[in-house]
Parts: sequence; structure tokens; C-alpha cells
Amino acid sequence: MNATLPGLGIFLGLVALYFLTCIRFIFEYQRGVVFRLGRVLPQPKGPGLILVFWPIDQLVRVSLRTLVKDVPSQDVITLDNVSVTVNAVVYFRVIDPLRAILEVENYLYATSELSQTTLRSILGQAELDELLAKRDQINRRLQEVIDQQTDPWGIKVSLVEVKHVDLPDAMKRAMAKQAESERERRAKVIHAQGESQAAGKLKEAAETIEGHPMAMQMRFLQTLADVGAENNTTIVFPVPIDLIGALLKNGRAEPDRTPPGNTSQSQ
Repeated sequence: MNATLPGLGIFLGLVALYFLTCIRFIFEYQRGVVFRLGRVLPQPKGPGLILVFWPIDQLVRVSLRTLVKDVPSQDVITLDNVSVTVNAVVYFRVIDPLRAILEVENYLYATSELSQTTLRSILGQAELDELLAKRDQINRRLQEVIDQQTDPWGIKVSLVEVKHVDLPDAMKRAMAKQAESERERRAKVIHAQGESQAAGKLKEAAETIEGHPMAMQMRFLQTLADVGAENNTTIVFPVPIDLIGALLKNGRAEPDRTPPGNTSQSQ
């Protein structure tokens, strides 16, 4: 009887030690997929404290947090045959831990490779102007396509963003020339519109002054006062042509004042 007590104590100690080694902690953002004798349990474990009975049970931890995966730079030829280098970023999370483990060998690697191939495929169907100006539409299209293909794996793709589009140097120079030409065209149009508006106002002013001759004289005096305020020693002042014409007419109309009897005759 006394001989069996130490053996029982050792046995109970080994059992307690075994149960201690079976204790696992699953964080709140994790779930544990348990394989028992090679067959998966119907429900993932966690969060909290769970028992994994080694060696008949094997635990695979799966994170439920949103993962951010950088898509490496891809060489893409757009629909209008322009070669660009594009990279992107993908935001996704696991919504079904069982399918993420059972349906694909490595869901992180599979999602990354799928993102690269989809990026090249979708951007190859868009023109360069759409890639630069309609970035939001392309991002939504990428998100929809990738999410549809990763849905059987229990993965939800929430967002895809194209980060950087690297253009060839020749295309950058061509776009710079195009932008410069467009700005010059706008400047010429604005200048022409300004000239047209100024001509209209000058026409209205001329029509107003034409009905009031003294208005021109007042305008000349005002201009003379403005020029004199600058302390100039030389003043160039316009003389109305009508005034000169009136003086010439008066000079021609003036009669000859030489007396008739004083006409000299040469001998």
C-alpha cells in the first residue's frame, strides 16, 4: 500500500503537467483552427483559454485583423500602348478562418500573387489618361475583382489603392509640352477676350464724347494735370486735329489787307 502511493503521486503529477502543457491562449484578434487526428474541428477556437491535447491535436492560429500587403512595382502596357511602372497596396482580412486554412495553402502569398496579376490585367485595359485622371474608378474595379476571387478562401478585400505611376521620361516631356501649349492657348484666348471687352468700352466712350465736344477738352486738361504731377520737364501733349483744322480754315479765309494804291510796279 505504501509502495503504490509514490507511483500514484508521480502519475498524477505527470497528468497535471500534461494538462498544463495543453493550455493555450488565443488573443482577441485571433482564432485557432484545431486539427484532431488530422480532421478539422467544425468551429474555430478562441478567444481566451483553450485546451489543445497534444499530440492528437494541432493548432493553427489565424489573425482576424486587417492586413496590409504592398504590391511590388509592375510593368504595365496600357490600352494606348504606353509602358508604365505601377505599384499598389491591398487591405484585406480573414473572415472565415476555416476556409483560409483549408482552401488555400498560404493565403498571404496567394493574395499577394493574385493582386499582382490582377493589377497588370486591369491597368492593361485602361488608357493612360484614365489611369491618371480616374484613379478612384480603377481602385474600385481592382477591389471588386480581387475580392471576388478571394471570396472562396474566406478573405475579404476591403480596399485597393494604386500608389505610384512612373512614366517614361519621353512621355513626361510630351505631357509637359502638352500642358504648356494648353496654358498658352488659354492665355491667348483670355487676352483676346480682354481686347474685345476693351474695344467695346472704348466704343461706348467715343460715342459718349462725340455728343459732347467739351468732354474731350476736359479730358485733355485732366491728362495734362496728371502728367504735370510727375514733375516732368518735357510734356508731350496731343493737339486735337479738329482744332488745327479750324485754325487752317481761319487762315485761308483771312482777306488781303494791302491797299490797292500801294501796288508797286517795276520800271
